[in-house]
Amino acid sequence: MSAHTVYRNVKATAWATIGTALFSLIFASAKFADGSASALQILFLRYIGGLATLLMVVAIRRDTLSAYRSPRPLSHFTRAVFGASGGGALIYASANMPIVDATAIGLLYVVFVIPLGVVILKERLYPQHIGAVAICCSGAAVVMASRGAFSEFRLAYLFPAGIGVLGAALLAVERLMIKMLSHSDRAMTVLLHVNAFGVLLMGVPAFLQWVPLSFETALSCVLLGPLAVTAQYCIVQGYRLASLSIVGPVDYTWLIFAGLIGFLFFGEQPTLGVIVGSAIIAAGGIMLAVIKPREDEHESISPA
Repeated sequence: MSAHTVYRNVKATAWATIGTALFSLIFASAKFADGSASALQILFLRYIGGLATLLMVVAIRRDTLSAYRSPRPLSHFTRAVFGASGGGALIYASANMPIVDATAIGLLYVVFVIPLGVVILKERLYPQHIGAVAICCSGAAVVMASRGAFSEFRLAYLFPAGIGVLGAALLAVERLMIKMLSHSDRAMTVLLHVNAFGVLLMGVPAFLQWVPLSFETALSCVLLGPLAVTAQYCIVQGYRLASLSIVGPVDYTWLIFAGLIGFLFFGEQPTLGVIVGSAIIAAGGIMLAVIKPREDEHESISPA
């Protein structure tokens, strides 16, 4: 491996780690709000703040919006649909269960990426993939079992956990689309489209669940926009600079950041089962990220 490649990989890892840390705060936003704002309101105001931030950047650059037109607007819209719904699901899950638990369940998106890769990217499914998926699922089962979700059938835990699994599936589709779009459009183009479509998509749902907000709460939700734009930019840059096998494992630092947020701000103490289950999920996910196709099949695997 050349020094240039090592530098690119380190740079990509740094970008992805910063983005993951910022997104950890965003996914915990409903927990910080403590019922003063719904998850849909938070998302809607976040997208408004994000779009306003990006439009300011465009104005400072003295560019025109036509300079950021994409030849694939439908793909951007579809990515926004999955991103907004997946983000809302994970924010809801984080608000209604321990943050580390919700994060561990959310990281199951790697399980859903595998069949998507087979169907959309025409990738081959190897026995190693199946084994790694089984490891991830067993880790999630350990996390949930440690909280008594199965033995006591705790609906107060199982329902947000189920929403978290749904969010993971939606996040998998979004991550796949980010990877594809990052090769055809500039980072600013990707960000402008997702935030503009996000405002349009979340307007009506947020209105239907609207509750009166204090000025401080509304402002903090809007300020999530610049934070999210920065996080999105970091993630896009990371995916642009290196392969998924390099950037993918960085996602598991989300568990570390979530654990710190839960402990420092909410006094959440992860159980031994949660720690073990999270480690199992991380191990399975990293295995999935580093599995490579055989040399004789590498040429046949390309984005559709």
